[in-house]
Amino acid sequence: MANPKLQALWNHPAGPKTIHFWAPTFKWGLTIANILDSAKPPEKLSYPQQSALASTGLIWARYSAVITPKNWNLLSVSFAMSVTAMYQLSRKIQHDLSTKNQEVAIEEE
Repeated sequence: MANPKLQALWNHPAGPKTIHFWAPTFKWGLTIANILDSAKPPEKLSYPQQSALASTGLIWARYSAVITPKNWNLLSVSFAMSVTAMYQLSRKIQHDLSTKNQEVAIEEE
């Protein structure tokens, strides 16, 4: 048959024969989209959207670390999603603070 490592992956409780493999795999699309949003101007980013992505990423990363069997695909995608969302939130916050500081400086002149 196949290589023993591939066969072990195929027969794993969170392997490609189950939804526990495919749901996190498709979730990578959200993470990739968030990475591509790094090219967007920060004023077009959304606080609610990025907050939701960051918090659900952290929640599901924690969950995937404590369940049996371990779902490493879910852990990695959830962690990556939370990191990219926190990065986008930091970009948005920095932009909003710099815009506010510029407005205050203009008013003081």
